[in-house]
Amino acid sequence: MTTAVESFTAPPARPGPARWLKKNLFSSWLNTLLTVVSFVVIGAIGLALGRWVLFSADWSPVVESLRLYAVGPYPAEQMWRVWIIVTMVSLLMGISGGRWGGVARSFALALAIGYGLLAILPISLEYLALASRLRLAGNILAVGLGLLLGRRLRIKGYQLALAWAISFVLTLLLLGGLRSAAVAPFLPFVESGRWGGLLLTFLLAIVGIVASFPLGVLLALGRQSSLPVVKAMCVVFIETVRGVPLVTILFMTSILLPLFLPPEVRIDRVLRAMLGMTLFAAAYMAENVRGGLQSIPRGQVEAAKAMGLNGWQTMLLIVLPQALRVVIPAIVGQFIALFMDTTLAVIVGLLELLAIGRAIINSNPQWLLLDKEVFSFIALVFWVFTFSMAYASRRIETAVGLGKR
Repeated sequence: MTTAVESFTAPPARPGPARWLKKNLFSSWLNTLLTVVSFVVIGAIGLALGRWVLFSADWSPVVESLRLYAVGPYPAEQMWRVWIIVTMVSLLMGISGGRWGGVARSFALALAIGYGLLAILPISLEYLALASRLRLAGNILAVGLGLLLGRRLRIKGYQLALAWAISFVLTLLLLGGLRSAAVAPFLPFVESGRWGGLLLTFLLAIVGIVASFPLGVLLALGRQSSLPVVKAMCVVFIETVRGVPLVTILFMTSILLPLFLPPEVRIDRVLRAMLGMTLFAAAYMAENVRGGLQSIPRGQVEAAKAMGLNGWQTMLLIVLPQALRVVIPAIVGQFIALFMDTTLAVIVGLLELLAIGRAIINSNPQWLLLDKEVFSFIALVFWVFTFSMAYASRRIETAVGLGKR
């Protein structure tokens, strides 16, 4: 009895570094020339930039004002509130990383590494005190404890989401305090005008991102509605808001809105800025979601109806999840744009990160010519967080199989 031996072709071996370089960078004389010229240009730029960063630049406006960049003119004696918030966020980030893994775990580890780098910064204790360094090291432990709890405890997703929502409420409560005389000695009131720096930038961006997403989805669904009144209202809102710049929306919510309210009703100006950014981002979010809704084939809806699903079930269970999956890049792009648009809050008198940088430059005559250092530092901060959002977007796209068939 003979046994047939099946012949098969083995997959090609993975190319080594030398073969990869030859194929991609030195495959022809033209590619070789371009590679050499690119390396020379990049090397020259990198060498000049490194020499400026390490030897020529004067980073005293940054080093001596780290607290201002972080929290702005927030009272120094109340900084314990900010540290409680940081520890709470670190613990929740660790729990999220342990519970969900993937992107959340990567962010938790990156946060712990960031704390470690800040704790060992080679600057004088006069500008970054030993107590602050110890608190940063303690937050590394908070992240690690959160990772452990997230893996060991059976925490449900909605419970963790509720914990994040409660933490945001506690953040606002701790930052603002209470006007009550009974608690004034323990948690005195701090006006929102004294919130600033990276803290205020985060608050504006987080509120705008979290609130604009569901509002934008509702506006997109309303624009697709068969009810003429609902559709008309959504169309008017979307086209009106998208037809004016964000600066106009901020002026309307900060200056014109109080004119239409009763004299005894006063909305905090930080809340007014959050409202303006949320409405502006929601209008653009609605158009992104509408594009995703229109990309779903009509056959999906007909198949859902054939299975006995009603209109809302079809939209929520069949159409909307697929539409949101398609427009993940556009949604994250909108979130990144909103994070950068927080710098416009200075127009309505809020001292976000960029405004703090300008104020620091103008506060000392010796720093007037050091604007390159200050703005380079601020640009690096914005790049770190926008790159993190783009990285999370790519990870999510890979997880949901976007771009694959």
